[in-house]
Amino acid sequence: MIKQTVVENGAVRGVSGADPRVISYKGIPFAAPPVGDLRWRAPQPARDWTGVLDCSRFGPISVQRAPWLTDNIYKKEWNVDPTLEMSEDSLTLNIWTPAESVMDRLPVYVWFFGGGMMEGNPTEMEFNGERLARRGIVVVTVNYRLNVFGLLAHPEITAEDPEFPTNFGLLDQRFATMWVKRNITAFGGDPENITIGGQSGGGRSVQMQVVSPLNKGLFQRAIVMSAIRYGGYFGPNNHGSCRTLAEAEADGVDFFKEAGIKNLAEARSLPAQELMNRFVEYMGLGKGLVPGMKMWLPVADGNFCTGSFSELIIRNQRNMVPLMFSNTADETSSTPMVRSFEELQELAGKMFGDRAQEFMDTVKADTLEETLKNATFSPMELGMRLYFEATAKEHPELNNYGALFDAEIPGDDHPGTFHSSDLWFHFESLGACWRPFKGKSYDLARQMANYVASYVKNGDPNCLDVDGVPQPEWKPYTQCGGPMHFTDVCHQEDDSFETPVMRFLVDYYLGTYC
Repeated sequence: MIKQTVVENGAVRGVSGADPRVISYKGIPFAAPPVGDLRWRAPQPARDWTGVLDCSRFGPISVQRAPWLTDNIYKKEWNVDPTLEMSEDSLTLNIWTPAESVMDRLPVYVWFFGGGMMEGNPTEMEFNGERLARRGIVVVTVNYRLNVFGLLAHPEITAEDPEFPTNFGLLDQRFATMWVKRNITAFGGDPENITIGGQSGGGRSVQMQVVSPLNKGLFQRAIVMSAIRYGGYFGPNNHGSCRTLAEAEADGVDFFKEAGIKNLAEARSLPAQELMNRFVEYMGLGKGLVPGMKMWLPVADGNFCTGSFSELIIRNQRNMVPLMFSNTADETSSTPMVRSFEELQELAGKMFGDRAQEFMDTVKADTLEETLKNATFSPMELGMRLYFEATAKEHPELNNYGALFDAEIPGDDHPGTFHSSDLWFHFESLGACWRPFKGKSYDLARQMANYVASYVKNGDPNCLDVDGVPQPEWKPYTQCGGPMHFTDVCHQEDDSFETPVMRFLVDYYLGTYC
């Protein structure tokens, strides 16, 4: 086992995990502290250290509204530690490696946590990488700047660095992945076999990295969980949208005005927590992330980000790496909020133009209730199908995989497959959860983690279970047309899973963008 090694800035010492065959290194700096004049600047190289850096503890989490003060399901689920250190000096990453030698060159999985790019951290207990690592991969979790620290734009910042005027949290992720590519051989990893993955805001981040023209050759494949939402009957149709740089700069000017900040120099002089307090008040974040709250989206800066990631992926204007997408059954659906057939016809005209009647013919039934049921669809399933069919048209050699998580989630709150509930299974970390999971859940988590590790290794999730028996076959989307279902058992649907309205929507949006 590699218990001590050397990276570009100095020597590091790890610790054995619960499984002594896996060594963890926590809190390794991958960039200089983004403080003082480096606040709202692209990440800079980490400083060298002397001696051996003790990597037995996680680094501080990024400055945010204290996650343990949230009033939602996640407070009990994993935001349970009010002693977490929080600091602006937080650009660190964590590594779990089962390598016996630096010559092993094991596949690498780099993970970006979720939280809408406004909150979250990689120290949450569901992100323990040990169980995945024991399957023969090196797991890396990355911390990055959030909220006002990660997404602020302002004319004064642009004047300082027109090349990287914003998107600092996304640049942190990229910088960390570049660090991994340069240093992962020290942990027995293969710098030419890197998969990036993330869920929710982390999944959005992965898609941003996939479409960035700066990332050519940086990674070989990507995993996106619960972050491909596309379309809907109300609100923006494109959930991969970004702010323009002009819009983001205007947001920054407005924030400074409302927060009583005169200029960039004064903003940089404020203590991090004071700046965060003013941002919380400005954005209405008093209760944490809630539906309908204001959000700052990433920015199309013309360099790292050139536009809507959804449109870029559908148009195949991206780094053409294989993709794996998944979502949970209960986290998203869209139904027309209308009271009559006439209102539905009007809505269809606004959304689909000269194809409105085709939409109506697709969904219309004898009653309005049945018609609305026919029209209901999952925006996340739509996003998956759009991406995969667009890829298949021009790059049939790429095998993309889709999954739907619909397993039983026990507990006195009867939560269903809520947003993020699949993370316990993805990392096979159920043992840290308070929920009374039973044997079938542990079996499913084991198989899901097997699929993940196999995909990270070679782009194909199909593999043998630990008893040597082949797991249920997971066909690429182009061979099946339906996602793998993770319920009490793993099974895949074929094209019959697709509803008529879903087929209409896929054809409509593909015709719009391709």
